[in-house]
Amino acid sequence: MSPITQIVPALLVAFFVVSPLDGGNPRLLSVERIWDRADHSAFTDLIRYRGEWFCVFREGKQHAHGDTGRIRILRSRDAQTWESAALLEKDGVDLRDPKLSTRPDGQLMLLAGGSVYDGEGFLTRRPQVSFSPDGRSWSALQPVLAEEHWLWRATWFQGTAYSVSKMGDSKDTRRVILYSSKDGIHWNWVTVFRKIPAWPNETTLRFLPDGEMVALLRRNKTGWIGTSRPPYKDWTWHDTGHRLGGPNFIRLPNGELWAGSRSYGDEHRTVLARMTQTTYEPVLTLPSGGDTSYPGMVWHQGLLWMSYYSSHEGKSSIYLARIQFEP
Repeated sequence: MSPITQIVPALLVAFFVVSPLDGGNPRLLSVERIWDRADHSAFTDLIRYRGEWFCVFREGKQHAHGDTGRIRILRSRDAQTWESAALLEKDGVDLRDPKLSTRPDGQLMLLAGGSVYDGEGFLTRRPQVSFSPDGRSWSALQPVLAEEHWLWRATWFQGTAYSVSKMGDSKDTRRVILYSSKDGIHWNWVTVFRKIPAWPNETTLRFLPDGEMVALLRRNKTGWIGTSRPPYKDWTWHDTGHRLGGPNFIRLPNGELWAGSRSYGDEHRTVLARMTQTTYEPVLTLPSGGDTSYPGMVWHQGLLWMSYYSSHEGKSSIYLARIQFEP
């Protein structure tokens, strides 16, 4: 099926949940299904680069379990008409959870996990990076760090990239480690997030104007929010009270933090949540269901643009939502 623009019908207002908390309330303006050509499309990210939109995600036959995934990169000038800009693959490697950022030298950086299987059995993994001057031509995928690492998302601050690696596959031995890098290739150990139980893993980092680092971390139970100040070795953690999946968050120009993640209940959904350094409260549920979430988030022209994947329309496809905040 070719990409089809799909404006949210009136009946979808049933998905909305308005929070009583103070501040602007998000209103879903539209949702577009922008890609559905693979058997399974998932794990998105979104960026504005040199006046164009780029959306990245994994394509495969299924969610995981021995599949060999590829990375699809879409581009658009108007966020309505999308075309494939690149398709990255690596023999024998399942490329997963691709994330985009802009390196200080102006190049796009792609960071992804790279898993290797023996049939359906997991063998090992190692992070992979690639760089592009235009979003179309990309360098060969290059492994970084050592085996068993998985740098999940890179966030740049004052010329340095920071990322959290989830290391180890056993629930009893899983560790999450903060790294930094000047080029996205050579990574330096900063600290281990200590005493975090219940299989900590996917983590997004953002920075406040005063340099405080904020982390939104997924666990096998409820997610945690962490805060730290330079040199980012000592952390304070707060339990969100909500399970997370593919967590991401953004700081708006007015200083508010908004997070996107999977919501767990009778059915999985993708939600937008009001967030602080200590709290996380879902406010808006996007049209979604089943295998879903892993949003990319961009603030542009007074709107929050949010990519995500969902299987509520039959098979896992890629969606783009436009969200307005009203007083």
